[in-house]
Amino acid sequence: MTQLAEDYTAAELDPADRAMLDYVARLTRDPAEVVPEDVEALRAAGFSDRAILDIVQIAAYFAFANRLVSGLGVALEDWDAV
Repeated sequence: MTQLAEDYTAAELDPADRAMLDYVARLTRDPAEVVPEDVEALRAAGFSDRAILDIVQIAAYFAFANRLVSGLGVALEDWDAV
């Protein structure tokens, strides 16, 4: 789990998980660069259209929530202490 949090690209992942995380990283860092071929790569990895929608919605919500918290200056809990 730690490897995923630190650098997922160095973790041993199955091809579908790698495809999903590569897509989410691209969507997060360069959303304007996402092209239909990126979605096709998810389909080729075995994801249904519904699963792809879920992936996009979760990534979008996570980005929204992080920007909301950061924009309001909210201090988050120390998860290492939990």
